[in-house]
Amino acid sequence: MRDKMKLKIGIYGLTSCYGCQLRMASIKDILEVSKNFDIVCWKMMSSKGEIEPCDIAFVEGSVTTEKDEEEVKMIREKSKVVVAMGSCAIHGGVQGSLFGEDYKKIFKEVYGENSIYYKARIGEPLKKYIKVDYNLPGCPPEENELVYYLATFGIGSYPEEKDYPVCAECRRNGYPCVLIEKNESCLGSLTVAGCNARCLAHNVACIGCRGPLPHNVAWFDSLALTFKDKKIDKEAIKKRMEIFGKQSGKIDEIVEKVFR
Repeated sequence: MRDKMKLKIGIYGLTSCYGCQLRMASIKDILEVSKNFDIVCWKMMSSKGEIEPCDIAFVEGSVTTEKDEEEVKMIREKSKVVVAMGSCAIHGGVQGSLFGEDYKKIFKEVYGENSIYYKARIGEPLKKYIKVDYNLPGCPPEENELVYYLATFGIGSYPEEKDYPVCAECRRNGYPCVLIEKNESCLGSLTVAGCNARCLAHNVACIGCRGPLPHNVAWFDSLALTFKDKKIDKEAIKKRMEIFGKQSGKIDEIVEKVFR
């Protein structure tokens, strides 16, 4: 018998690799955690997968087809709270790096004269189509952040989104700065924190997979100037910044201005 005090949650996926849902499913104590909620829909875990009325909807993926648009609008209509889960949902993801390009031209370059059933387009984040209440960053999100979001909703509170960069976590852990010491194009200074500088721990430069900092404080221009001073190629800078940030700023324009 359903416990009426439990929050109803839905876990949905638009166009994506389903990695965020997989991370949700791989929470160490997921069976214990799930006892606190009534999961009315989980796309990856159920063949039914219908959009049901719920208190909180976690939605991963970008809006890349006409069907995605219809689904995300229906999810919004049936949910009290919508959480954009992961970089695709928040920023458009890797597929969003083609933002501004001609879809038909790109499709032909990849698939030739073949066709697909879906009416597709360049991927865009949820906020382009619906009101999003909270953003849960990551590619995929970290387990502790998923649990934190579930826990705060579970006690009737709300999650606070991080507004500081991966650089802060890198410095706090005492890792060498790959930008200063190795001249590598690290995006840690403009990428939202929460991964505990996972890649920097292995001496690998941040590619910005958690997306740019909120509140327009991701200073692409300042970092592009720093990269330029370190003799990093203009096109390489653009490609680096656009992987996960294409739809967050006029990167092409910014980089061109820096190199004038």
